[in-house]
Amino acid sequence: MITVATWNVLHRIHAENWYEDVSARWPDEAARIDAVTAHVTARTEQVIALQEVSGDQLISLRAALPDRTIHAMQYPRVPTARRHASALRDPSEHLVLIVEGPSRDIAAEPFADDGGKGLLAISAGGAVVIATHVSGDRRRVKQLARLAEVASATPEYAAVLLGDFNVDRETVASSLGEGFTIADPPSDALPTRPRTSGAKSQFIDHVVVRDATLREVVVEDSGGLSDHNLVRAGIAL
Repeated sequence: MITVATWNVLHRIHAENWYEDVSARWPDEAARIDAVTAHVTARTEQVIALQEVSGDQLISLRAALPDRTIHAMQYPRVPTARRHASALRDPSEHLVLIVEGPSRDIAAEPFADDGGKGLLAISAGGAVVIATHVSGDRRRVKQLARLAEVASATPEYAAVLLGDFNVDRETVASSLGEGFTIADPPSDALPTRPRTSGAKSQFIDHVVVRDATLREVVVEDSGGLSDHNLVRAGIAL
């Protein structure tokens, strides 16, 4: 059994460009970074996937978690501030996996059709673990096919996919194909991406497995630190 979590922590520039409620709630980004790091540091999961991690946030996480291995991939695209200059010292954006115990890198690649989305794959806990952030439009078709390819490249190992897929679980399931199981939170679970308007699914952050069994799936309130809530699960290999 391994325990995992995934959380889109919301890059500050994306917050200021599109999600003013978060940036208004946390006008001091340094304070929000400290709060996000404290939230992650308190987690007990063996593997934690984070999306939209700024360079400043990554520095904070590395300083606070010297006893855990932090795998990170920097996207070639750097978010552009649309409203005013960002207070971030390092505005780069990263996909991150935080691991307790032995692990090794397998692959790190931005998607060919989106320089701000991609996948980060490692070996940990006896499985291939893949963190991802998928585009929210038709580009997802090729991206999900690539994720299925990487997850199936070593059939002797179970695979775990963690991330923000920007689409509902049914679409993820049909796109990944047979052999993959997508976690189905309880009917009373909090949304992983709460929305007050629009038709887009509020459950877009997923835990996916191949040749493994999902045990407990819980969506936890992120306390307004991000526009996403954290998803955690237990996985029997």
